[in-house]
Amino acid sequence: MMNFRTFIVFALSCVFGAGFSFGGDWSRFRGDNGQGISDDAAVPLEWSGKKNIRWKRELPGMGSSSAVVANGKVFVTCFSGVGEGQTDVTRLKRHVVCVDQSGGEVLWQKTIAAVQPEDPYRGFITEHGYASNTPLVSGGRLFVYLAKSGIHAFDLKGKKLWSKSLGTGSTRRKWGSAASPVMVGDTLVVSAAEEALAVFGLDPATGEEKWKAEGESLEMAYATPVVMKSKEGRIDLVLPVPGEIWGINPETGKLRWYAPTGITGNISPSPVIGEGTVYVFGGYPRLGRTAVRIDGAKGEIKDERVLWDDNQSSYVPTPVLVEGRLYWASDQGYACCADAKSGELLFKERLDARGKGSRGKPFYAAAVAVAGNIYAVSRWGGTFVFAASPRFKLLARNMIDDDDSQFHGTPAISNGQLFLRSDKFLYCIGK
Repeated sequence: MMNFRTFIVFALSCVFGAGFSFGGDWSRFRGDNGQGISDDAAVPLEWSGKKNIRWKRELPGMGSSSAVVANGKVFVTCFSGVGEGQTDVTRLKRHVVCVDQSGGEVLWQKTIAAVQPEDPYRGFITEHGYASNTPLVSGGRLFVYLAKSGIHAFDLKGKKLWSKSLGTGSTRRKWGSAASPVMVGDTLVVSAAEEALAVFGLDPATGEEKWKAEGESLEMAYATPVVMKSKEGRIDLVLPVPGEIWGINPETGKLRWYAPTGITGNISPSPVIGEGTVYVFGGYPRLGRTAVRIDGAKGEIKDERVLWDDNQSSYVPTPVLVEGRLYWASDQGYACCADAKSGELLFKERLDARGKGSRGKPFYAAAVAVAGNIYAVSRWGGTFVFAASPRFKLLARNMIDDDDSQFHGTPAISNGQLFLRSDKFLYCIGK
């Protein structure tokens, strides 16, 4: 029999969908099913270098991955051995760090030398580096994907359980890896698009391969897949690739459905799910966003299921869906909101994301919704908090004295605290 809290969680999950999260663990990229939603009203609206910083922990290297939180521990990945002006990557190392959630003490740390040869530290890869894949905690295990250096499983005390290579290739642009591992039922799913042009289904206990889904279209597909459940209870693994959206059977790796889109080039934002519809953003050089109604479809999904298509979109950051509206911070530095049913842009407001060292696109981190407010972390200009409403209302701009550093990671939310990582530090923000 359900206790009262379990019943409330179940009831609200039915209303808000699988992406609705309460204030406990945040165990994967963007929380429950990658949808970036939390009801945790205790998370502060405002902070600074001297206000609402519970603790600050120096990290052993840089990184664009997000922190995850489980069992009172915070996990984050970093890289070291290369830096500004360096192209030699033979000393490249990656670090897995476990920090105590309450006090910020380092509980354990693992260092893993990079499998060589690695992509040279030049061009676009210098924007995000070699630790862009967010860890996953599931079933008492920590899973860390390190691109060419493989997928690694640890117990939560730091004991190595197994490792497995998923490929050491590079696509033509050598931009590096980005997608994060996810758990679907009893299958660990890893998109190794950059390394192998493949998505893998693995046994989480041993790393043994269950299935491998290959495709040339995976080149330039950097998104982390999400799960979609139909009205009939069917589970699909949803992954956008250039020009299409794929619906994969997570038990076999076979393609169940695909939806052609006009979004081509690199696809970085992860898909957003709501009411039987998939929302996909991204593309280059032309940005795009589209909404496709799935509802248990099979095979090729025709144009009549496309709800809308528009070019007011996001390059890297993933949007968040709240109460029938999509919110995001664009690569041009705007806070945006669109109606999820019609696609109509409801607002587009400039955010002053300038800061010391500002260069390039101002936003990489995905938006998250916390108790009715949208949190958007900029690379150089702080975190913007605005209301989840059809009219723009900026509530706060929060700056931390972390000069000469970038913030690429999406926030993690747990027990009234927000966890934010820069190239130098991991922060716990709370009242």
